[in-house]
Amino acid sequence: MNEAGRILIFTGDGKGKTTAALGMVLRAQGHAIPIAVIQFVKSDTETGEFAALKEMTGVEIAVTGLGFVPRPTDPRFADHRRAAEEGLRIAEEAALSGRYGLVVFDEVCMAVSLKLLDEEAVLVALNGAAPGCTVVLTGRGATEGLIKAADTVSEVRCIKHGFDTGRKAQKGVEF
Repeated sequence: MNEAGRILIFTGDGKGKTTAALGMVLRAQGHAIPIAVIQFVKSDTETGEFAALKEMTGVEIAVTGLGFVPRPTDPRFADHRRAAEEGLRIAEEAALSGRYGLVVFDEVCMAVSLKLLDEEAVLVALNGAAPGCTVVLTGRGATEGLIKAADTVSEVRCIKHGFDTGRKAQKGVEF
């Protein structure tokens, strides 16, 4: 990564946003750059990526979500919002600390689009990132403010997905 720091976003309705961010984790790890990955919305610690990241030296991962997000009128929504806010606290601390060269805010765009997090709070975390820290945001529904803050934005578009023809999630492919 470079000394100026970067903000990258992988968004869109297609499969591969987290996978792209994890490719950057792999690249950074190959250069001995310390990494923090904070997963918003997601709650599963039995995934292949979680298992692999836990084994990597120099990579810290925090899974802060509660899974499927209910509608805002559901009483459980407040718990999801609190979990996302805790995830943002962890992510912001990682980005500010100067300990990491790469910090991944996985599914934070979705957390903002679902109103679990305020866009402004995420922008504050991004603006406070330590010099030289690259921050990667993933998730569907990246807002205009997040897109404007980023220097690189890629949209992953779904053309065809196995789920549409009844294929079930597969170990090593979807999780």
